[in-house]
Amino acid sequence: MAPAYVIPGLVVILLLVLTLPFLFKAVEQQLEIFLFVMGVAAALVSGIMDRDLIIKALEEPVMITAAVLIAGILFKVFQTKLQSGIRATLRVVPFRVFVFLVVTVLGLASSVITAIIASLVLVEIVSALRLDRKTEVNFVILACFSIGLGAALTPLGEPLATIAISKMNGDFWYLMRTIGIYVIPAVVALGIFGAFFLKGRPEAAARAEGPGLIHEEEAAGESYKDVVVRALKIYLFVMALTFLGDGFKPLIDKYVLGLPSQALYWINMLSAVLDNATLTAAELSPAMELTQVKAILMGLLISGGMLIPGNIPNIVSASKLKIGSREWARMGVPFGLVLMVILFFIVAM
Repeated sequence: MAPAYVIPGLVVILLLVLTLPFLFKAVEQQLEIFLFVMGVAAALVSGIMDRDLIIKALEEPVMITAAVLIAGILFKVFQTKLQSGIRATLRVVPFRVFVFLVVTVLGLASSVITAIIASLVLVEIVSALRLDRKTEVNFVILACFSIGLGAALTPLGEPLATIAISKMNGDFWYLMRTIGIYVIPAVVALGIFGAFFLKGRPEAAARAEGPGLIHEEEAAGESYKDVVVRALKIYLFVMALTFLGDGFKPLIDKYVLGLPSQALYWINMLSAVLDNATLTAAELSPAMELTQVKAILMGLLISGGMLIPGNIPNIVSASKLKIGSREWARMGVPFGLVLMVILFFIVAM
């Protein structure tokens, strides 16, 4: 039996994770370090900090970090051509149609090219557009919701999908058959919503109408040092989520597992700050009815877009575009809650 202080200690850590980034600018600016400290604290309070967990936390971020680093260097090398391609596209494609295509295509393609690559493509497109700040942030959040949903359709897309298929003894297309009927229309709906919701005129579109050259600042972009630093921050971020996910297992085991599917759907909003792959591994069972499986997965996938730590696309995009926790939550939380309510009546009832 766990010591009496474990559950209260984990509740306090969870409350700190949910509140401090929004209350203190310093915490928001150093979110990776803060979450790492909280993750280590959760693992220590749970009494699970051992050699195996440390090795897991060191190894887990390697593939993601490598993908971010390599893609970042490639995008740096081909930045000018990418921006020229976007300007050429905007000569013939209206901005609203462009938004729909980006949100929808990246969402569906993420199940094949992985959520990481899809999010890296997203941030390069958004960076090249040079939108006003509000439109840029909202565009990224909508697209990250789409990528987070679409990536779950195959085990290639993200760890949640791989774990879900393994836990349910499913084949490659198990998730497509199980939740594709909800995910694909949701991704298309996000694209349509984005096309009508996002306002503003990208500078890239303005330049597309004239022969103007790329602005010096735009041509220079970020340095190779910036690319490396971003990759290291993402490494620390994923390591932090590994500690947090494993550290909160006692709390999940005691109060989450065994709840009815409707309750799990809402409880899974925890995936906004915890690793949704960990929650998937803890909650899913082959003994569950299909309705329960659908409710669990959709609750995890939707709520993963609400806050920055909820999903890899959020982490990559926020890091690259310097989106703060409060900026993300201002759009991500209410929009995510609306999606949760809509899908609740479709999936969980």
